[in-house]
Amino acid sequence: MKIKDDYGLLIKEAKEIRKQIFSIIVSANASHIASSYSIVEILVYLYERVLKIDPKKPTDFNRDRFILSKGWGISALYSILYKKGFIDKKLLDTYCQDGSKMIGIATRNGVPGIEATTGSMGHGLPIAVGMAKALKLKNSNAKVYVIISDGEMDEGSTWEGILLAAHHKLDNLTVIVDYNKWQSFGRTNEVLNLEPLTDKWKAFNWNVCEVDGHSFPQIHKAFESLKMVKKQPKVIIAHTVKGKGLSIIEDKNDYHYKTPRGSELKIAHKEGLI
Repeated sequence: MKIKDDYGLLIKEAKEIRKQIFSIIVSANASHIASSYSIVEILVYLYERVLKIDPKKPTDFNRDRFILSKGWGISALYSILYKKGFIDKKLLDTYCQDGSKMIGIATRNGVPGIEATTGSMGHGLPIAVGMAKALKLKNSNAKVYVIISDGEMDEGSTWEGILLAAHHKLDNLTVIVDYNKWQSFGRTNEVLNLEPLTDKWKAFNWNVCEVDGHSFPQIHKAFESLKMVKKQPKVIIAHTVKGKGLSIIEDKNDYHYKTPRGSELKIAHKEGLI
């Protein structure tokens, strides 16, 4: 099947992943639904079209590595890992329950497919840089991919990682910036202006693409173009909408924390998420 004919299947999967996220978050009375929704298309594309991984051998040395640096979006990653067969439904349904491994932040505590404990902002990219360098030293063809938040661009450790990756010409490393324009307490550029963001990455000697982070054709084009890049790390700046997929929470930072309830459930039902 040609990729151009396959976007409908990816769109359908993204819808199913959002339904699954909604289910486990509402059941657990948990938070961060908006942060999870903004990265759904990126995760779907990574796990369906990019990552070379085997759920039957999740620690195989030659696997690709994926790190969710914005670890508070973990409900999206758990839902993808369930879809791909890394975890079962019984485990998924323990999300944020007492005693469960499936806590509300990315934690490397025995859940297959979780490569690193993240969520403290600015940690994921440095970890990914270390992994990418180690794979180079081992002459492995495996790749490292990491999703970081735009808020993490405020962190010095992020920029240290950006410098180091370029210095070592880590062309086995790809960063995706979830540029949804919000961080925990306000608009990203009001808290600390990031613009011109593309120019900053280019100045640090990264190969840069910008995309609509909810458009599978644009995401596909970016990943295809980056395959040809040598001796440079790569970054996709994905312009996204926080809460994308449920109209009542789109571009509303309240749902960084709030759980959908009441009238929000009625709208979610109307929009096919329940």
